[in-house]
Amino acid sequence: MNDQYVWLIWSLAFLIPWVAVYWTAPTYRSVMLKASLITMLFGLTEPIFVPEYWSPPSLFNLAIETGFDIESLIFCFGIGGIGAVAYNVVTRQRLQPIPLTARLSQRHNHHLFAITVPFIVFPVLMLFDWNPIYPAIMAMIAGGIANSWCRPDLALKSFWGSVLFLVYYAIFVLGLESIAPGYIERVWNLDALSGLFLIGTPLEELLFAASFGYYWTGIYEHLTWKNQVRFN
Repeated sequence: MNDQYVWLIWSLAFLIPWVAVYWTAPTYRSVMLKASLITMLFGLTEPIFVPEYWSPPSLFNLAIETGFDIESLIFCFGIGGIGAVAYNVVTRQRLQPIPLTARLSQRHNHHLFAITVPFIVFPVLMLFDWNPIYPAIMAMIAGGIANSWCRPDLALKSFWGSVLFLVYYAIFVLGLESIAPGYIERVWNLDALSGLFLIGTPLEELLFAASFGYYWTGIYEHLTWKNQVRFN
């Protein structure tokens, strides 16, 4: 397959399970759409990672020439919706509002800070001479910890959401290598990374998936003052 279209095809592939869940689980449609629209904006951070982390051939060569690309917006949209609802779908949980009395807990005095921790930590860590993927991973882990501290009811969900999204994402990376053998070696800046691979995947990609799942799994509940209860 021509490398020029691999990133596009791979990003579009993330929309397949998104559409499937959206279609078959109408309870989560609003959550998925809102979460995806938020994460789609993270695709605009692509110039931070190109070419330091990777240099994917893209439509109209946008990634190489400008740092921005259309595929990143599609990719971030796809992972955002699934990351927000995957745990609830698998465990058959639904969301309900948190009582006002519970919101008055002293922990919730730090509600806004807990949510924004990654956006504080990331630029600070970028002051160091590290590949940007490492500050991104550490920032999301810090965000997950802050969320769990402020909302202890989300701690277990965040952990298992991390595991679930890691497995989900690893399947997609293996699929990437199956449709475009050697693509990772050609596109990722492996000389700037650890050089460690697990199941044919750069360790950093797996850490990204785990940290994203850890932070993002419970973020919607945190933002909207919801918690989960099991369907009857």
